[in-house]
This record gives sequence, C-alpha cells and structure tokens, in this order.
Amino acid sequence: MKYGPFVRNLGMVAVLLAVGLAPARGFAQDAAATPSFVRDGNLDLDAAVAYFEDLYRSTSSVADMELLVVTPRLERTLRMKCWTKGADKALVVITEPVKEAGTATLKVDNNLWNYLPRIRRTMRIPPSMMLSPWMGSDFTNDDLVRESSFKKDYTYVLRGKSDDPPGWLVDFTAKPEVVGLWNRFELVVDADGHIPLVARYFDRKDRLARVITWDQVQELGGRRLPARMVLVPQDKEGQRTEMIYHAIQFNIDVPDDTFSLSRLESEGK
Repeated sequence: MKYGPFVRNLGMVAVLLAVGLAPARGFAQDAAATPSFVRDGNLDLDAAVAYFEDLYRSTSSVADMELLVVTPRLERTLRMKCWTKGADKALVVITEPVKEAGTATLKVDNNLWNYLPRIRRTMRIPPSMMLSPWMGSDFTNDDLVRESSFKKDYTYVLRGKSDDPPGWLVDFTAKPEVVGLWNRFELVVDADGHIPLVARYFDRKDRLARVITWDQVQELGGRRLPARMVLVPQDKEGQRTEMIYHAIQFNIDVPDDTFSLSRLESEGK
C-alpha cells in the first residue's frame, strides 16, 4: 500500500527539509538553459509537473537552511545544516541558537531518529509519535519520511490560468490506493511553468487544511529556485512555519557514513 505525502520537495523541504531530494532525471537544470513550458499559448502539463517534481532533487546535496516557527505567543528561529543522498537518506543538524545546537534528525529509508545533546540520548521515533510536530514546527515527523510521486500517486489536470496569483492552476487528486492525509491539492505555477507559487491542500473531508507559498526566487546551487517556503495551517490562527534556504550545493560527494547513528551523535557533540 502506498502512502501519500504532505509535500515533496517539498517540494522543499522541497522540498521540505531537503529530505525529498532524489536522483534528478534531467528536468531541473540551469535556469538559463530551461525553456518555457508554454506551447502555442497552453501549458505543457506533463513537462511542468515533471520539472516541479525534480526542482530540488539531486543525487546528493548539502544545504544551509533556516526554520522560522511563528505562533501567537512566540517566534522561534533555528539555523540548520542538512546533508542528503538520494531520496532515502538525510541528516539535519541544528547549528543555532546555542541552546539548541547539536539537536539532530537522521532519516534512513522510512526510519527516523532524533539526537538530543542535552541528555546525550538518541531516540527512534515510534509510530505513535509520527504525527507529532517536528522541532515544534507545523511539519510532522511523518512529513519527513513519507514520499510520493506526483505522476504516480496523483491524477492531475490543468484547470487553466490563475488570477491569484497569476500563473497556471493544476489540480492533483490522490489515486484511490494512496493512503494519507490529503484528498487533493491545487498547485499554481508561474507563467512559464517553472516556479511553484502556491499549493492548497485539502484533507480527506475536502476541507482546506494547509496553504504553502514559495517566493524569494534566486539562484541556488546553479538553479533558479524559490529560497523560501511558507506553510500556514488553516486551523491555527496566527501560526506559520517558514523554511529558508541560504545556500545549497547539488551533486557533491557525501560519504555513506554521514547517514549513521554514530555520525548523528558526533554532529551533536
């Protein structure tokens, strides 16, 4: 049985936390070499979806990221370094602030571990905690380990041009065999079909549950990418989580032993 994700790379984090990065199939290339996906006034939907799915992907990567969590009562900022290899391996280590430094998360396949330097303890995340918030954000532990393919796990259709924001509107509907939180989501890409602008996720009762926006487009790792992703839960007023990429390198040498429990703990010391 397949599992549907919260977001791919996402997207970032695309994306999201860089754990959705997988071997690229040649779509996400240097921005200068990327042609428009608009043909005769219409969006080439298959090409645009494939490009989006590969936007943040790579055989390996190292990224400097910032996580901002905003609630009605407080704001919390974490600076992190992330190593990835393929779609199944990722190590995320908090570097700032000092009191949080060394806290780390390791993902290998569908397994997830947290290292807490204050108590010098490594904990495997059990199934009962998979829906708990990751690092106090609007991401969950489950978001980090679930993966899917837009092309394999969803049917999609072009609805036409979008006015808010301007671009192209694409509807994705989860296939019947896919189990997960989301029934469907709407994605708006820019006029050329290259850059995601907003995604609206609907739960299994078809209620709007989360809105994700991408902005601050710039060159990162030789690619033209949104540097910021903002997640806003619709059931928590005044709350949001931002993921900001400060730097990223693609297709660099990352040793396999980076993704080990010993490395998880040593990075936290």
